[in-house]
This record gives sequence, C-alpha cells and structure tokens, in this order.
Amino acid sequence: MHWFLRMARWARNPPSARQVKLVLAVIAACIALWAVERYVGWPEALTAERLRWGGPR
Repeated sequence: MHWFLRMARWARNPPSARQVKLVLAVIAACIALWAVERYVGWPEALTAERLRWGGPR
C-alpha cells in the first residue's frame, strides 16, 4: 500500500529530470558492481573477518 501512495504522489508531482538521471546513474552503478562481483569474484581483502563476541579476555 505504501508504494501505491508513493507512486500516486510522484504522478501528481513528478521528480525533475536531474533527479531521474541521478537515480538511473545509481542503478547503473549497482548493476555494474553486481556484474563485476558475479563474473570476477569478490576480493578477499574486502571480506570482513568474523569477530568473537565476549570482549577482550
């Protein structure tokens, strides 16, 4: 329901062309990053190490 209300508001007051270009650029960047990760792989240096809970001993 929330998304329908948002779509109705955008239909009455559409975003500027600049905002649309920004959203499309962000979506394109996300797709590009996904494609690189999918076909090249995730770099080991960017993988977070698991932390032990319980604090220092």
